[in-house]
Amino acid sequence: QVQLVDSGGGSVQPGGSLRLSCAASGTIFNISTMGWYRQAPGKERESVAAITSRGRTNYADSVKGRFTISRDNAKSTVYLQMNNLKPENTAVNYCNAINAWWDYWGQGTQVSVSS
Repeated sequence: QVQLVDSGGGSVQPGGSLRLSCAASGTIFNISTMGWYRQAPGKERESVAAITSRGRTNYADSVKGRFTISRDNAKSTVYLQMNNLKPENTAVNYCNAINAWWDYWGQGTQVSVSS
């Protein structure tokens, strides 16, 4: 059974916006941190943003001021609002969730930024 489902990717022009969503199923308990990673072609997967259940956030330097991560604990859902997108943001974005027992990953959603 799929336990973490991410969505919201698409194609956008530079300067455009997208909002990614990731919902954790009810079978994942006591999630502490949720976040987003990206993997561009030929590059390693890297952290984009993360947020704890208490609202502490962390962003990659390259997205600070443009991206905003948020979560709805009641819905076990994390969001990534991506504004002023740039071509270098083109990547598969993966949702991540962590609890005391496991590290969960979504299937990935493609973000493509080009003119």
